[in-house]
Amino acid sequence: MGHGALLLGHNPRQVADAVREQALRGTHYGACHEKEVEWGEWVCRLVPSAERVRFTASGTEATHMAVRLARAFTGKRHVVKFAGHFHGWHEGLEIGVRPPYEAAPEAGQLPEVVDLVTVLPPNDIAAVRERLAKGDVAAVIIEPTGGHFGSVPAPASFVTALREETRRANVLLIFDEVVTGFRVAPGGAQAMLGIRPDLTTMAKILCGGLPGGACAGREDVMSYLATKPTAEENRRAKIAHAGTFNANPLSAAAGVAMLSSVADGQAIRLANQQAAKLRHGMNEILARESVAWKIYGDHSDWKIFFGAGAPPRGGSDQSVEDVDWRRLDAKNAEQSRALRQALILHGVDFNGARALVGTCHTDAILGETLTAFEAAIRDMKEEGLA
Repeated sequence: MGHGALLLGHNPRQVADAVREQALRGTHYGACHEKEVEWGEWVCRLVPSAERVRFTASGTEATHMAVRLARAFTGKRHVVKFAGHFHGWHEGLEIGVRPPYEAAPEAGQLPEVVDLVTVLPPNDIAAVRERLAKGDVAAVIIEPTGGHFGSVPAPASFVTALREETRRANVLLIFDEVVTGFRVAPGGAQAMLGIRPDLTTMAKILCGGLPGGACAGREDVMSYLATKPTAEENRRAKIAHAGTFNANPLSAAAGVAMLSSVADGQAIRLANQQAAKLRHGMNEILARESVAWKIYGDHSDWKIFFGAGAPPRGGSDQSVEDVDWRRLDAKNAEQSRALRQALILHGVDFNGARALVGTCHTDAILGETLTAFEAAIRDMKEEGLA
């Protein structure tokens, strides 16, 4: 819900109160402020890799900053990403996200920029090793649970091997935790996996439902954002980063309220629990109705695999580890659109073939959702769409 930003639901009291109180004090100062510092302290307290943090106005800006930091720090130009992984819309990384997953320019993109990005198949450590051997890569960026928040799951063994290979090649590893940050664990996927990247990008839950983002990581890398003693040093070893609404007071107030609410992990565990119930119930319905789809996921999420070939066996979580990644990442637009339309007719709106669950999703709401899902499936079967 809320594109992944609303773990606590729409308008949670603690966030709303914090924003209301801050609005009475001022919405924009044009200067550093107390809440910005407190917000940064929460990030550094929770996120294992966060020795320093810099706030941005969006997740896209955060990944843009991370790539530029990596190039400045390493002196290298090339970046490696994985097919199907999304890292924002800027032309430096909005590459290879959709089929045919090529590193080719799309509308408005410069070939010279795209040529600096290598798109590798997900979860292929041999391909990573071969590409890093050329010695010209500044960074590898990854969604640490897999592309599109685990639609194509990334095994922990692969992410561990990726950390080892990047370290060996003196290449920075960037975790894009815009979705996973503060959702899969209070410290994000890196805390859950026990793997420390060099840089981490964040947004969504970070900002409590308001706009914003952040890049955090190693002090020596983040130091390229700091002002240097001389003009020459600033030209050579400083990245200029200005933005009117970076760490704006309203987002900072919402962010502090949100991070303090999820720090003990209780909200995350509840959302995970409710998502597991929903996945179980949806799979039971598919099994009963003999529909050859699978519902899968690992955290406070669920995804639909339309091309399963056979109905699920009961309601247990479904494994997709043996499915080719291209099939998992495929967007079945016709069925996804039909399902959403059918659900709306029964009073429920899903965001396509994947969605996120929050603490506001009570057992009663899950029951209503499953009733609507069953009715929608039957409607689709009548029309030959399921």
